[in-house]
Amino acid sequence: THSVQLPGAHGKSSGGQAEFVGPLARAAVAVGVSAVFIETHEEPVRAPSDGPNMVPLDEMGGLLRTLIEIDRLVKQ
Repeated sequence: THSVQLPGAHGKSSGGQAEFVGPLARAAVAVGVSAVFIETHEEPVRAPSDGPNMVPLDEMGGLLRTLIEIDRLVKQ
């Protein structure tokens, strides 16, 4: 999620483009990356920090399942 961070975009705090977390994570796993760092929160807008970079918790399960599927295909 730090790859989508926009330092200083919100004045004193960082902004981010969370919509790109999934595509970047899928691309990383597709080229053989073994681990990803993804921040999540039940309500990213209420997170104490890095909210604009977070995947909502209710979306994490689907994203992780997709990443596991891609990983299995790549390693065949």
